Amino acid sequence: MPETTVEDIVVLGMPLREQVETFVDDVTAPATGWGPARWDERSGICVGVVNLRPDAAQAMADLVSEVALDLGLTVGEPGCSPNILVIATDDAPALATALVQQSPNAFRPRYSGAARRPSALRAFQSSDSPVRWWHVSMPIIRETGQPAVRLPGGDAPWIPSWGSRLTSPITSKLLRAYVIIDIDQAEGLSFSQLADYVAMVAFAQIDPDADVSGFPTILNVFDNPTIAFGMTDWDEAYLGSLYGAEMNQRNPNAQSGAVAALMFRDRQRVAGDDEVELEDADAE
Repeated sequence: MPETTVEDIVVLGMPLREQVETFVDDVTAPATGWGPARWDERSGICVGVVNLRPDAAQAMADLVSEVALDLGLTVGEPGCSPNILVIATDDAPALATALVQQSPNAFRPRYSGAARRPSALRAFQSSDSPVRWWHVSMPIIRETGQPAVRLPGGDAPWIPSWGSRLTSPITSKLLRAYVIIDIDQAEGLSFSQLADYVAMVAFAQIDPDADVSGFPTILNVFDNPTIAFGMTDWDEAYLGSLYGAEMNQRNPNAQSGAVAALMFRDRQRVAGDDEVELEDADAE
């Protein structure tokens, strides 16, 4: 994905580690009672875009797929069955409501670890946000990719016993993401800004109510279209850490902590490199 330079946003009085931990805690919104879910590199992703001109839809799918490749995910061939569905509309609340009413179990399947609370699904339908999103996930056995929870009508899964008091053989993977764009409210953004925003909320379970105003992220672009022309270094660090962290902890909060720890090391390294470059420039 292209690098984007933005003016630094500093949370006054907050050390870097605290900034990172606050951001990760605030934006991460996994299924109730579980840690963050990720797309599984074994099954990969397939992006479908609906209600845009064919050329624009393909461009959107290509840009989102580029982010997937950067994260080490496989991307489906043309004609694949979409598991990331992006829908443009001029009445997002009505569309979201119709989709949920038509297939309620598609949005909140009847097994543990599938989605957020019913109140969050109601907010997904009634929100007036320019972009809304909903993820469906599944706890799986890390080594095999098999479901780690009882599915409706199925038997209880066999869970390996190699875990410990602190670690678990279970992780959560994303199954589907629905992203609905209110076209009228998206006016004023460039196509690449919109595509990167869509990618950010498609690849991570972002809390739509998170206050990210103090952070240099594409998530602020609707409030301030000049903040970024695409994903920022901060965004890339978050996604890279989400997909790079070893999330084998039993405690869901510890899994988010692993993401924050990896992101902090990335940001600390970048800050150190910038400091060295500044010192070299001063020496010249």
